[in-house]
Amino acid sequence: MNRTTPREQRPRPGTPSTESPDSVRPEARGTAVPHAVPDDALVLALDVGGTTMKGEITDITGAALASGVLDTPQGEAAFETMGVLGDQLLARLTPRQRASVARASVVLPGIIDVERSIAVFSANVGWRDVHIGDRFSARWHLPVLIEHDVAVAGWAEWRFGAGRGHDDVCVVILGTGISGTLSVGGRLVRGGIGQTGEYGHISVRHDNGLPCACGNTGCVETVASGASIARAYAARTGRTAGAAEIFGLRDTDTDAKAVLADAVDALADGLVGLIHATCPELIILGGGLAGAGAALTDPLHRALTERLRLVPAPEVVLGEFGARAGLAGAALFARHGELA
Repeated sequence: MNRTTPREQRPRPGTPSTESPDSVRPEARGTAVPHAVPDDALVLALDVGGTTMKGEITDITGAALASGVLDTPQGEAAFETMGVLGDQLLARLTPRQRASVARASVVLPGIIDVERSIAVFSANVGWRDVHIGDRFSARWHLPVLIEHDVAVAGWAEWRFGAGRGHDDVCVVILGTGISGTLSVGGRLVRGGIGQTGEYGHISVRHDNGLPCACGNTGCVETVASGASIARAYAARTGRTAGAAEIFGLRDTDTDAKAVLADAVDALADGLVGLIHATCPELIILGGGLAGAGAALTDPLHRALTERLRLVPAPEVVLGEFGARAGLAGAALFARHGELA
């Protein structure tokens, strides 16, 4: 059965906590929902990616008092580096500022079992079944929440970014991979173990598709991800170019135009079923490919309009947080205590 997070139960922004920090179960959502931290509190946020991890300590306005970036090592060693990054950020604060840090959050890629505090699997970073436990809360002497990076990024865009004020929103994060979140009727929809939408692994090229790393064939990700766009362009032309460069060539290079059209078609094919099922008002595009702007949003909206008959095509817009969605979302999650 899917789990949803009711919007009407969220704490109001800035509501002082009546709960002792020690009563918040560290490194997990647990059964009790943590309250929002006080307005004058600081929060520590870490966004762990496949190449680098970024961290900030921010106040209620989002202003950073300390920030840093470290390379992400492979395997379980990445968790020690997360601890080091948090140590470094906390060490830059004055004693008074340090005493004001009320909570932290760490958002992770891959499959995360938040309830059991386990990083189940990350293909990009190479960890499997890492029990997080209290390693961060004991180290930093703070309550710490963990979550999936895309869940947090999508929630932030829905609640505080381009989707604010809308109850039915699909956020699609386009980068090396493709995934996202779905909000229906003012609720963030989660899977059985809390996972978000694996839109990149919807199969759309059944007959002549490429094999996907997931083991399936013809997934959206094999056509519409940044890496797949670059690979398809190289196969057609023998030239190496990144996805951003290929978008820049679309008006003068017929091969670039064809590759991008195929990518947009695959993404539209993957989203059509979701749109028929949930009728979102908005599709918000985030991640690295969203930097293409109208060169991506306009063709995608046209492609969806061509495919939809019974339901209206949702508006397609760019996310407001851009590449910072994961880190900004982590800070908001630490401050509010839940994805609601």
